[in-house]
Amino acid sequence: MHSNKTLAVYVLTGFIAGFIGSQFGTLINTSSDTQVQNKTIVVEESDYVDAIEKVSPSVVSIVATKNVQQFFINPEDLFNPFARPQLREIPGQEQEVGGGTGFVVSDDGLVLTNKHVVSDDDAAYTAIMNDGTTYFAKVISKDPSNDLAVIRLYEDEDHKREVKDLTAVELGDSDQTKIGSQVLAIGNALAEFQNTSTAGIISAKGRQITAGSQNGGESSLLSGLIQTDAAINPGNSGGPLVNLAGQVVGVNTAVASDATGIGFAIPVNDVKPVLESIEKYGEIVRAYLGVRYTLLNPQISQQLGLELDYGAYLADDLSQNLPAIVNDSPADRAGFKVGDIITEVEGEQIDKNNNLQSVVRDFIPGDKISVKVWRDGSFVDLSVTLGEFEN
Repeated sequence: MHSNKTLAVYVLTGFIAGFIGSQFGTLINTSSDTQVQNKTIVVEESDYVDAIEKVSPSVVSIVATKNVQQFFINPEDLFNPFARPQLREIPGQEQEVGGGTGFVVSDDGLVLTNKHVVSDDDAAYTAIMNDGTTYFAKVISKDPSNDLAVIRLYEDEDHKREVKDLTAVELGDSDQTKIGSQVLAIGNALAEFQNTSTAGIISAKGRQITAGSQNGGESSLLSGLIQTDAAINPGNSGGPLVNLAGQVVGVNTAVASDATGIGFAIPVNDVKPVLESIEKYGEIVRAYLGVRYTLLNPQISQQLGLELDYGAYLADDLSQNLPAIVNDSPADRAGFKVGDIITEVEGEQIDKNNNLQSVVRDFIPGDKISVKVWRDGSFVDLSVTLGEFEN
C-alpha cells in the first residue's frame, strides 16, 4: 500500500511538472527577452536554476534521534493488580524522533535553524549535507525571543573536531524585498525529501502569528514575518527562503495548517543580530522589555474602540491569564501600564512594518531607550533600561 501511494505521488508530480514546463515554454524565452503586452519578461528559467545551485550546497537536513523507550513490568508483579509499569529506555536502540532543515552561515561549521527543530535537549542531532556527507551537530544557543537556534557541526561524536571549509550562504536584505518578488524555499520536506526546492512569491510582509508545535509544545508569538506561497512543508522548518540572486532573505518557520499556499518566514534582518551576538558573546543575547501586546491596525483598533490605529497595544492575555506588564520587568519598573499604546521607540514609529519585537531586538541588555506611549488621550514619554532575556 505504501509503494502504491509513493508511485502515485511521483506520477502526479511528473505530470504537473511536464504540464507546467510545456506552458512556460510558450511564455519564457531563455535566450532573449520576450515582449508580452509591452512588458518584458526578465525572469528566466536559468535564474531559478542558478539560485538553487548557489544555495543548495549550504543547506543541511537535521535529524534528531534518541533512545527508544517502552513500558516495563517487573515479572514478579505480573499478577499484582496494583503494580504500575515503568517507562525505561532500551539501551542501544535509537530511532528518529524529528527532522528539520538548516543552512551554513560560516565556513567553520555554524548552522542556523529554527529553535523548535532542536528543542529536545535529550536528543542527539546529526546534519546531512547536500552531497550526502553526515556530520554530528551540537546546539550552541537558542534564541530566547524568536524561533531561531544556532548549531555547530563536528566530525566526531564527542564534538571535538570542528568541521572546516564549508560554503556559507549569502545573506540578503529582507527590508528590500517587495510583495510580489519571486522566492524559493529549500528544505528537508516531510523530513524525508532532502533539499526539496519550491517556488512562489512574497505574498505579504509584517505578519504576526501565534505558532504552535506539532508535537504539543508551547505556542509562541512570532511577528514581522514574511508570508509566502512557496510550498513549505513539515521538515522545511529552519530552511532558507531565497531570492533569485541566491541570497537568503528569510528562515522558513511555520505554515498555516488549514490553508494552502500560506507559509511564513523570519526575515533575515532579524537573524543578523543573532549571528553578531554569537560572534561577540558565544551565545544569543537578547534585550528584554517585558510586555505583552497586540500590534494595531485600523481593523483591530476599530474592534477595540481605540483612538490610534498603529502601535503596540499593551493588553493582558486573558486566554492564558498572563499580564500585559511582566512583574518586576524593565517595563514594570519604568512605569508602563495596561492599556498603553507604544507608538515610538527611539523615534522609530511602531506599526505593521516596524513591530515592537523587531525594534527591541536591535538593542542590547543595559541600553537605556526612550519610548513614547499613548495614554488616556495624550502622549507620554518614558525611559526604560532594557534587561536580558532569559530562557
